[in-house]
Amino acid sequence: MNRKVKWGLIAVIGIGLVGAGIYSQLPKENEELAAADQVADSGERSKRILNVNATIVKPQVLTEDIPLVGTLLPDEEVDLSFETSGKIVEINFEEGTHVKRGQLLARVNDRPLQAQLQRLVSQLKLAEDRVFRQDALLKRDAVSKEAYEQVKTELATLNADIELVRAQIEQTELRAPFDGVIGLRQVSVGTYASPSTVVAKLTKISPLKVEFAVSERYAADIKQGAMLTFTLEGSLNQYQAQVYARESSLDLNTHTLTIRALYPNPTGIMPGRYASLTLRRHEYQNALAVPSEAIVPEMGKDKVFLYKNGKAEPVEIVAGIRTEALVQAVKGVSEGDTVIISGTQQLRTGMPITIDNIY
Repeated sequence: MNRKVKWGLIAVIGIGLVGAGIYSQLPKENEELAAADQVADSGERSKRILNVNATIVKPQVLTEDIPLVGTLLPDEEVDLSFETSGKIVEINFEEGTHVKRGQLLARVNDRPLQAQLQRLVSQLKLAEDRVFRQDALLKRDAVSKEAYEQVKTELATLNADIELVRAQIEQTELRAPFDGVIGLRQVSVGTYASPSTVVAKLTKISPLKVEFAVSERYAADIKQGAMLTFTLEGSLNQYQAQVYARESSLDLNTHTLTIRALYPNPTGIMPGRYASLTLRRHEYQNALAVPSEAIVPEMGKDKVFLYKNGKAEPVEIVAGIRTEALVQAVKGVSEGDTVIISGTQQLRTGMPITIDNIY
């Protein structure tokens, strides 16, 4: 092999090696990466279409209710005690029973007063006869006018003394001032009672008073005759009461107004219980409202997303009253609008959406 041929082969081999090195550094298509890119692209396209639920705006009745806590009070309640002092000689009631107004419940010793009354009554006939005789004599000018007036005064004084003793006897009797349920007695026969001695408690439980307080914001809205509902712990029943009186001024410490309502209490609910009240402040007819979950707060404003031509379009609304489930839309939506109520945090202006359910 001559020298020229040798160097030619070396040059060809060198050029081949250099070309192979350059080819190895060129970018090549990776089939696995290409497949992954296709999956990612299809996933991104699927994420751009959001499945949501929606509702159609229509007029309805909205009520603004105020939740409150109140206390059930008896219509009347009093600690029973005697008006005078003495030894209790008679107790005529059973604990925990109903008593009628005027019923004799207990009595202290009145024997001295009864004897005094009997003495005075025995003198009454004689005094009346004196007046009769003096009147007859006066008509015949047989006695002076002064003598006649004196016997008349004596009769009047006697009658006054009789009335005084009878009043004192009444003070020895303890009678029910109103119909009600009498509680546990605190004394026994033989106890020396004074006006400060409590014999028992008498409670009138029908009707019941429902007492509650409202803030000054709502004070002017609650009028006499307003209706409210209340529930009691451990019961699913709802009860109706009617406002009958308001305090004359706000409490200076709490700035609340105390209000009372009446409940007829046909079932005999015990007073003293707490009640969960719902007071209706206003009722709006033909109001447009959207579900609370549809509201998206943004920069101090409220907006909702409407479904229009397959896309989400945000609109700002002016909110009115709020209930547990709904918000009144004073401005921003119209009757028949389709409001999106799910996925609101993912929505963007113009995003394609698909509605799964319309409520």
